[in-house]
Amino acid sequence: MKRSFSESSPELMDLPQPVTAELERDLDNLASLNRHFGSHRLIRRFLSRWFEPGATYRVLDLATGAGDIPRLIAQWCESHGITVRIDAVDANASTLALAKTASKAFPNITWHKADALLFDEGHRYDLVCCTLALHHFSEEDAVKLLRRCRELSDQFVLVSDLERSSVTYLGVWLLTALLYREPMTVHDGRLSVRRSFSWQEMQTMAIAAGWDDFTHARFLFCRQAIWIAKRDMAAIPPDPLPAAEGMPCPT
Repeated sequence: MKRSFSESSPELMDLPQPVTAELERDLDNLASLNRHFGSHRLIRRFLSRWFEPGATYRVLDLATGAGDIPRLIAQWCESHGITVRIDAVDANASTLALAKTASKAFPNITWHKADALLFDEGHRYDLVCCTLALHHFSEEDAVKLLRRCRELSDQFVLVSDLERSSVTYLGVWLLTALLYREPMTVHDGRLSVRRSFSWQEMQTMAIAAGWDDFTHARFLFCRQAIWIAKRDMAAIPPDPLPAAEGMPCPT
């Protein structure tokens, strides 16, 4: 399945637009998909492996979208006795406004309207993450984003996205036909698969971005992730995946 990407035909959520009920429903759907189909589970897996109770961390979430990932991180850290400050970045003002409104209970999250490729508040971060956003970028810009993630992190980098395949497309098509049927979610969900990267393309981009010490693995529901652990964690092999998680996603 060949990648289909055109900057002239973006996902609907990426278009300049006011805050609308349709956009709000779409972001709610994205948060629901993340919660039930692997992204939240993946984040918790790495937090439990990397973050130590009683410690303090600074986290950056690039292209935050619905803002559910920073909220998840804040909740998980609080439940494990960890102090965390989170910067969440998105280029779409309306998306950011809705994410911020949904996050009033999280004063440790700071919201920034900015281009993820250019964001720089002069801080270094313990963890830089980017979830299900890489496919919104051209291959050239995706490499730039991966390079920026590495530059801003002192310890850990975690980037995850869909793995493009016919199986992934079929799964998303069924989800958007049966459960998540709002027009924006249907359009963007199916387009996301066609714009996402293959397993080999993800590896090639990571190497082009200077990620010479990264790990790459598949996760449930045709997700893939690449990550860097710059300290002594870099020498530790990844945890063995459960049988279902370790299955390749056919291409």
